[in-house]
Amino acid sequence: MLKRITHTFIHVLDQDEALDFYVGKLGMVVNTDADLGFMRWLTVSPPDQPELELGLMLPGPPAYDDATAEEIRGLVSKGAAGGGVIFQTDDCRGTYEKLHAAGVEFTQEPIERFYGTDCAARDPFGNPIRITQPPDGPIVMPQGEELQAQM
Repeated sequence: MLKRITHTFIHVLDQDEALDFYVGKLGMVVNTDADLGFMRWLTVSPPDQPELELGLMLPGPPAYDDATAEEIRGLVSKGAAGGGVIFQTDDCRGTYEKLHAAGVEFTQEPIERFYGTDCAARDPFGNPIRITQPPDGPIVMPQGEELQAQM
């Protein structure tokens, strides 16, 4: 039976630049950086969650042919490749300030939502990133028009 998720992947256009961003700016740690000959297997993890690896993958062989890889690169650049990451924090506003000062591009400042406080950023390639601080109490899901008004 399935037990847990160990890896998830996003497409990046330059693995060294991705490493600089995810490790150098976001504070993640390198889990695996291996030259497999036909590709570089590069994964990073949150410092307190080494069992979860985020693969920073170039679109291309062996997973994709050249034409498909080119299409994926275009989608990544638009932030429309279907990937993205949501990070949890204990202090959304403080994390925003620290990362903004480090040069992270934000597309939304911290805002209060029914599920907590969150903000939105993007990596250097266009992949969406959300940073979320859960509420102190239980999440109360709004209904209908109230939910639409908050989104």
